[in-house]
Amino acid sequence: MSEISHRTAHAAAGIPRRSVLTAAAAGGALGGSALLAGCSGAASASPSRAVPTRGPAGRPDRGGTLRIARPPASDAETLDPASALSAYEYLGALYNRLVRIGSDGAVAPDLAESWEPDAKATTWTFRLRRGVTFHDGRAFTSADAAYTLRHILDKATASPQAPVLSPLVDPARLRTPDAHTLIVPLKSPHAEFPSLLTHYNCYVVPEGSARSIGRTGIGTGPFRLASFTAAGPGRVTAYPDHWAGRPVLDAIDFYTVADMQARSNALLAGQVDLLSQTNLDFATARVIAASDRATIARAENAQWYVLPMLTTEKPFTDVRVRQAMKLAYDPAHILKAALQGAGTAGWDNPVPPNDPAHLAAHPAHDPEQARHLLKKAGYERLAVDLYTSAYDPIFTPMALAYQESAGRAGIRIRVRTAAADSYYTQIWMKKPLMATYWYTGRPIDQLLNQVFRGGSSYNETAWSDKEFDALLDRARREIDEHRRRELYGQAQTLVIERGGAITPMFADRLVGISRKVRGYAEHGFEFDYLHIGLKGA
Repeated sequence: MSEISHRTAHAAAGIPRRSVLTAAAAGGALGGSALLAGCSGAASASPSRAVPTRGPAGRPDRGGTLRIARPPASDAETLDPASALSAYEYLGALYNRLVRIGSDGAVAPDLAESWEPDAKATTWTFRLRRGVTFHDGRAFTSADAAYTLRHILDKATASPQAPVLSPLVDPARLRTPDAHTLIVPLKSPHAEFPSLLTHYNCYVVPEGSARSIGRTGIGTGPFRLASFTAAGPGRVTAYPDHWAGRPVLDAIDFYTVADMQARSNALLAGQVDLLSQTNLDFATARVIAASDRATIARAENAQWYVLPMLTTEKPFTDVRVRQAMKLAYDPAHILKAALQGAGTAGWDNPVPPNDPAHLAAHPAHDPEQARHLLKKAGYERLAVDLYTSAYDPIFTPMALAYQESAGRAGIRIRVRTAAADSYYTQIWMKKPLMATYWYTGRPIDQLLNQVFRGGSSYNETAWSDKEFDALLDRARREIDEHRRRELYGQAQTLVIERGGAITPMFADRLVGISRKVRGYAEHGFEFDYLHIGLKGA
């Protein structure tokens, strides 16, 4: 992401792995109320009440302040979008990128209106918007775009996106022939290069701002910074001269609320309007949906859940065991048991269903074939530990559902619960089998290279396959879009058939929002700050 880089950076301070939101609004930190227990009767009185699939319909009124509750973050949190400790939730409000991911999963314009490669995809030319200004009144130009890439690639920045871009981009070769043209020569052909600039570390900052951007937050986004304290108060206000028009809201206040129950209680009490970066468990979502003040919206297929098998540790060094572990369980069963159907079966493919390159084909659930493979591999009575924790409310239900389903193939799964605060320092990438998740929204080239390529520091299964890596290299060089998708399809087949990642499902993120919120829209890493607002503001 890299939310993985966020995870490892924040984990050292005992902070959740996600690109966690931080900041309490100027009014101070919220105290938890006792409403959750008081409202539990409403949920139990109506146990079959469905959780909504989307937030309240209708248009918001102009103005008002949206109050967002987020988990806490590190004291080293910064507004520098390139940083591993960037204050994720502020970024889309304060900044724009050259390009972004549209709701259809394709690359869409942002500060770049258009882009095109040369005949071999070794040089990309970006045509930039005119009339765009930073919050301090300075005009946005190609010099700012080039500076942003150099800032990401600077070793002193230690950006998580640098390992993704540095094999391709030499900062010294960037060219700006005029104020509205950026030319990016690549070290090797890459037909999907613009997709790598959709990452949230790639928000554009002003030229020369490396030392100050972490405090000032000066960008071209729909909001400008009013106040920010790392792991403390935060507020942004509408920027009236935003190039895409003034946002609906007047301001957004960010609050720090320590745990999920406290955040839910604050929403039910009417103290906040939106629970950001919080995937509610189904029971809590039902309580919220049954209340008068709040309801549930969904970010569809926003997270993909995975049970990584370390391919460097027995028994998962044997591809037949890995295949058996996948064939043994029924993804539809896990989707129903762990998510109450609020998502999509994964069938061990981490590329989300809405990605244009998603491969729908997959092997069928086949416990008898799983037994056969295990017998051939010499693991007829396979018994393994599966680690989980309370870090995420879905981990344990997923682990237990897998245990039950795989048991039908004779695989004995022992579910082990580890401490949440050390889960990503003591368990992740250390135990042979454990539960984790990622956010969707990552372009396919970055997803497959960063998470599955041999030798990648984010390859959580330590899987290495020369044929797979070669397919990724061929896909990058392939100009023909149809042929390139075929290559990515072949790469997905290898992940499914040989890789170490069991991917049971994509989960809808259940988002708690006030019934006053209108215009909520979120997919992948994209949150619509421009159009969200409040009814009765």
